[in-house]
Amino acid sequence: MRRALLSLLPAIWLGICSAAHAGAPVHTDWMTVLLGGRKVGHIAIERERKDGVLTTTQTLALDLSRAGKPMHLGNMSRSLEGPGGEPLGFAARTRMSSMDSTVEARPDDAGRYLVTTTVGGQTRTSLMDWPGGALLAEGQRLVTVAAGHAAGTRYRLQEFDPSSQQVIDVQVDVLGDETVALPDGAMRLSHQRQTLALAHGRQTLDLWVDDRGIARKGLMNLLGQPLEMLACDQACAMAPNQSVDMLRAATIDSPRLLPAYVRSQPMRYRIHVSGGVGQPFITTDEQQVTALGGDDWMVDVGGPHAGRQAPPQPSDSEPNAWLQSDAPAIRRLAMQAVHGARDDLQRMRRLRLFVSGYITAHGLDVGYASALEVVDSREGDCTEYAVLLAAMARAQGIPARVVSGMVYADRFAGGSRLFIPHEWVQAWVDGRWQSFDAALKHFDSTHLALASGDGDPWHFAATTQWFGNLHIRQAVADLDLSTPAGGPPSAAPPGNAGGGNLGGRGG
Repeated sequence: MRRALLSLLPAIWLGICSAAHAGAPVHTDWMTVLLGGRKVGHIAIERERKDGVLTTTQTLALDLSRAGKPMHLGNMSRSLEGPGGEPLGFAARTRMSSMDSTVEARPDDAGRYLVTTTVGGQTRTSLMDWPGGALLAEGQRLVTVAAGHAAGTRYRLQEFDPSSQQVIDVQVDVLGDETVALPDGAMRLSHQRQTLALAHGRQTLDLWVDDRGIARKGLMNLLGQPLEMLACDQACAMAPNQSVDMLRAATIDSPRLLPAYVRSQPMRYRIHVSGGVGQPFITTDEQQVTALGGDDWMVDVGGPHAGRQAPPQPSDSEPNAWLQSDAPAIRRLAMQAVHGARDDLQRMRRLRLFVSGYITAHGLDVGYASALEVVDSREGDCTEYAVLLAAMARAQGIPARVVSGMVYADRFAGGSRLFIPHEWVQAWVDGRWQSFDAALKHFDSTHLALASGDGDPWHFAATTQWFGNLHIRQAVADLDLSTPAGGPPSAAPPGNAGGGNLGGRGG
C-alpha cells in the first residue's frame, strides 16, 4: 500500500541537476520537498571535478507515515562523466526496507559496463552495453542549455536512471520564462515540461530551470497531490519534516458496496481516467479492457480466457535481484511447501497457502523488500507476499510474475467502500496465466490489474501515477464475460459463484 512513493524515487532525479562553480571543486545545491504543501524531505545535489571526471551525487530523503508508523525512504544516485557529459560510470543506493539495495557500474577494457547489484544481501554481477544516446546528469544539463529558453521549443532526451538501469524517453516542451517564488527569493526561470514515457503510460514533470540548465523548481502529481521541489539553502532544506500519512491518499472510491458473494462473480467496471493520460489497465487472461471513447474504459474481470496474454518468456522463470529463486533458502521453502503435489496447479495452491501463513508480521514500516529479505524477516504487506510467492513459484520451475493494481476493501485507513493499491502473482498453469493472492488468501473479480513485471519496484512506478486520475463510475456483477464487451448482461456462468476463485482456479 505504501508503493505511492516508489514512483517518486526514480522520476524525481530526471532533470534535477546542478552545474559546477568556477574555483569550487565541490559544490552542493539543496532543495526542499513538499507534498500537499507539507515538508516531507530534502534533496542534496553534490558535484565534484577531479582529474577530468565530473561526479554528480544526488541524494533524496523522505519521511512519511503509514497509519501512524514512520517510513524513512531514500535514494542516492551517482554519475561519473567526462567534460562533455560522456558516461564513465554510475552507482545508486536505495533504502526501502531494512537493507539497502545498491548498484555500481564501471567500464571494462572492452568498453562494456560491469554492473554489480546487491538486493536483500545477495549480490549479482552482469555486463551491459551502454544504451546509445542515453545521458547521465551532466549530459542532460548540457542538452538543456543547448536547447535554449525560447517558448515553443521542443526537444528530446534519453535519460538513464542508475537506480533502475532503465533508459527513459523524455519529451521536453519549453513553455516560456516566468518569475518563480522560491524560499530564498523570486527568480526568473524557464518553464519546461517533461513528458516521461514510462513502461506503462506517461508521467509529467514540470521544471523551472535557470540559464545554466539548473532546475530550481520541480512539480509533479503524486496520488492527486502536488509534489514540489524548491531550491533553497541548507538550513531550509534540512528543516524538520511534517507528518503526512499516505494511506488515505492512495485510495479510489467504489461506486457501491461489494460484498463477498458479489466479488466471487465476474464483474464489469466503467472507469473514467482524467488528465488525458491514456489506457491505465492491461488485458490479461482474466481481464479484458475495452475503450468506450474519450477517457472512459470498460474493464471486465472474471472467467478464464486463455490466449489474451502472450505465453511466458525465459525471464518469467529466471531468478533476478528481487525474486531470488535460486537462493538455497527460497528453494528449500518451496520444496517444503509443495511436498506431494501432483501438478502445477496444486503446487501453486500449496505455495499460496504456505506464503499466506509464513508472513506473520504486518510490516507497515517496510518500504519494499526482496523475496530473500522476506524469508528472513517474515514481515511485510501485499508486496512482500507477492515477491515471495513469485520467487517460490520460479524455484519450482513455474513461470510467475508480480501484478500491480488495486483491489476492493470494505474499510481502509478510516474510509469505507474503497479500491486500494495492491499486488499479487500471476503463474503460468494449464496453458494460461492464473492469479494467486497470498496476502488476501484468494483472487476475486475486484482485482484490477494495471501492470505486471518481474518484482522490481521500478515497474510499480508506472502505476502509482494513475490513482489520482481514476474514477470508477460503475461496478456491475453477474455478467457472462464470454459475450463480447458491451453485449447484454446475462447470468454468470456456472462454476464462478462462491469460493472467491473465479472459474475454479487461482487462489
